[in-house]
Amino acid sequence: MEPHLNQEVIATALAHDGTPPRNTEGAIETDAVIVGAGPVGLFQVFELGLLEIKAHVIDSLAYPGGQCVELYPDKPIYDIPAVPVCTGQELTDSLLKQIEPFGAVFHFGQEVTVVEKQPDGRFTCRPQGHELPDQDHLHRRRWGAFQPRLLKVEGLDKFQDSQVFYRVKNPADFAGKNLVIVGGGDSALDWVLNFVAEGPNKAESVILIHRRDGFKAAPASVAKMRELCDAYEMQFIVGQVTGLEEKDGRMTGVKVTGGDAVTRVVPLDMLLVFFGLSPSSARSPNGAWTSSASNSRWTPKVLHQRARHLRGGRHQRLPRQEKADPQRISRMRPGRLRRRPVRVP
Repeated sequence: MEPHLNQEVIATALAHDGTPPRNTEGAIETDAVIVGAGPVGLFQVFELGLLEIKAHVIDSLAYPGGQCVELYPDKPIYDIPAVPVCTGQELTDSLLKQIEPFGAVFHFGQEVTVVEKQPDGRFTCRPQGHELPDQDHLHRRRWGAFQPRLLKVEGLDKFQDSQVFYRVKNPADFAGKNLVIVGGGDSALDWVLNFVAEGPNKAESVILIHRRDGFKAAPASVAKMRELCDAYEMQFIVGQVTGLEEKDGRMTGVKVTGGDAVTRVVPLDMLLVFFGLSPSSARSPNGAWTSSASNSRWTPKVLHQRARHLRGGRHQRLPRQEKADPQRISRMRPGRLRRRPVRVP
């Protein structure tokens, strides 16, 4: 479903998106750049803020939250430490409130395409024409910007954003239309149920296509979909889209090949595809995503000392790990560990 973030939280994020300081060349100067406004990126703002490091956050999506908000804003999440259950939207709202005191600057709807190392040891990243010289580090989420997985059918791309859609921005655009929805995850099932339900966004007809009879969606959603099929409120077809039909410059139907190897034509007005998001792992020309300059004010040593000072007290020195000798092992007895390794003949 389309995410609806708390308006107060949105105002908090946009309040930070002011006019940042620029150098004489018009580039934005900052201590750190975080690529990705998902939960990891937002919490990185908090960690850097504890070290008094100001950060700019860049994300290709139009809102914070990353994959949690894009894929399952209203679905329960159970694997957040110390939080028994929350939704992707609630997690994002809480993180934005947590980082509010640190004044991070957000750049939404922009994708970093170029990262260059400067002679002075700093980095410059360019998100869609803007320059952000990074004073010290470029922090990025592991897999980069998320893009929707495309349905690879010859000739389908020319209908994208006119009859083929990978995201629903305005449900009202699909009201009264003959819809074909492809996918087997939560997003596909949620939109199926949304367009079948009575209301202003109700479609004329809804046909769900999935390559198999099993789904990776909430069991309740799958059960509801099957009930609607039994009541003839919608249709479900097992198969894969292998082609399309068009007339007078418009797509009139898709060819669906089932498990019986028979290809059928399914008429439609609009095609919605929900295959999830695919991470874009594009790298910079020099191949470096995360680095620190030796002459930077925030060297690893300085960061370590500052973190130790801010968190207070000493920390334990962990024992250095040594390479294992294949000729030496430690034999264990129940409740006891021999200190001296025994040589194996």
